[in-house]
Amino acid sequence: MRIPRVVFGLVLACVALAPLAKPSHATTLIRQGLDRLAAENDLVVEGRVLEIHSYWNGGHSFILTDVTVHPSRVLKGERAGDVTFTVMGGTVGDLTTVIVSEADLTPGSPYVLFLSRADLPGAVNRLTLREHSQGVFDVAGGRAFSQARDVPLAPDAEGRTDVPGGADGLLLDELERQVHAHDGH
Repeated sequence: MRIPRVVFGLVLACVALAPLAKPSHATTLIRQGLDRLAAENDLVVEGRVLEIHSYWNGGHSFILTDVTVHPSRVLKGERAGDVTFTVMGGTVGDLTTVIVSEADLTPGSPYVLFLSRADLPGAVNRLTLREHSQGVFDVAGGRAFSQARDVPLAPDAEGRTDVPGGADGLLLDELERQVHAHDGH
């Protein structure tokens, strides 16, 4: 039996392209309520982003970004002037590393940030947003809106998938009250 040229060409193309296929990866975030965000993070600040700087880690294997924020108020933790924390991803030269569900931070913009220390690729014990976009609330009109509001979240232990404040956000004073109620102090 003779194999038609078209079929042979398709099989040859599939064999040639197979090594180029990459595995699919997904990020799944389990919903974090304000109770867990407040209890499991060391520092919660409301502040404005001053500066963002991306760079290669020490092993030149991953791009990291340092974000400097000027806190207008500290909801949990000790205030020590401006705060610099590190997130995964960023742009160095013409190469960009994007982390799905990571925070979207812009210099000059105000946020409420839930920060704690963790090890990042090639960077040990860095102050960071462990819960990615769930640890960032955009501030507008006296309200705080979770950046995870458009992120599909896996249910928490109670089966909830909604973000704190939902689409309407939370009044900043209410968010602060809830952080104090759950901060473990």
